[in-house]
Amino acid sequence: MQKELRRGYTTGTCAAAAARAAALALWQKQLVREVTLTLPRGEKVTLPVTVHHGPDWAEAVVFKDAGDDPDVTHGAAIHVRARKTGGGLTLRGGAGVGTVTRPGLAIPPGEPAINPVPRQMITAAVADVTPPGQGLELEISIPGGEELARRTLNPRLGIEGGLSILGTTGIVEPMSEEAYRTSLVPQIDVALAAGWETLILTPGRLGQRQAEERYHLPATAIVLTSNFIGYMLEACAERGVKQVLLWGHGGKLIKVAGGIFYTHSRLADARQEILAAWAAARGASREVVQQLLEVTTVEAAQEIIRNHGLGREFWDSLAARASQRSEALVRGELTVGTVMLNLQGEIIGWDGMARQILEAWGHGS
Repeated sequence: MQKELRRGYTTGTCAAAAARAAALALWQKQLVREVTLTLPRGEKVTLPVTVHHGPDWAEAVVFKDAGDDPDVTHGAAIHVRARKTGGGLTLRGGAGVGTVTRPGLAIPPGEPAINPVPRQMITAAVADVTPPGQGLELEISIPGGEELARRTLNPRLGIEGGLSILGTTGIVEPMSEEAYRTSLVPQIDVALAAGWETLILTPGRLGQRQAEERYHLPATAIVLTSNFIGYMLEACAERGVKQVLLWGHGGKLIKVAGGIFYTHSRLADARQEILAAWAAARGASREVVQQLLEVTTVEAAQEIIRNHGLGREFWDSLAARASQRSEALVRGELTVGTVMLNLQGEIIGWDGMARQILEAWGHGS
């Protein structure tokens, strides 16, 4: 019997708990050891806190518990320092909390990356503690947050200097594929807000680096899809994107040519079969087809194809097939071009639409 995975708490929940504890220490001189919150869905949770105070401030710390989710912020210390002000509630981002620098996100540029639901949670957590007519400043900081943020999507979203305070339910659901997919979508909004009508979708950071460093494609138009290529194509269509360039290593995009849009190898690894079928349709011998069924890398397949005279047309037509399958997935709401690369970043196959898109960005054939 599989063990049930333990849920955890979002950075928004941790910040709200620390904010309440700091406010209690500031206004009521209560140095509590735990705080109970009501989450957006009505659940009540209790989190341990550590509180310190000075002559005109109080600070509380909550260590994030992400449960059994492999979250890079698990164990991070969420600090909230409270100070009295003349009126209202002011939220500030301290060290380790990122700042939004690009339009397209839920928070405008220049503001700390504290998302709307966590802002509401923090406001609610201190509302019954702050005396009427009094004001409160809360500064959230996360030691080491800037380093942790490099392992998240924040740099791609234009969030600089640290982590985001996130969460819509207050709870981290362990191993949530849906949550990870959803976290990828804001990249599209940021790219659209930057003025791009054509976006570059790439499954991994290798493709991203090659696009930016070798081909000098616009970094703000690049969207990482991970294995969720189909999901991200549909998200582009829903948001009115005009054109998409699928860009990446052939090992992933071969699967798209076969109509596989979730490309994790554990669930979908038909690369050899797709290559073998494509070669057979172009008159390859039974020997070549068998060799392709046995290869384990695109690079090895590329050598077999080259040695048997199938030529560049093989890869170009396979790229075109990936574009056709992608356009069919979104019912023609997107125009798609595809570029397949090898590990060295060399283009091994591209279709006519990909050429048009690249030429518009100053890259000829």
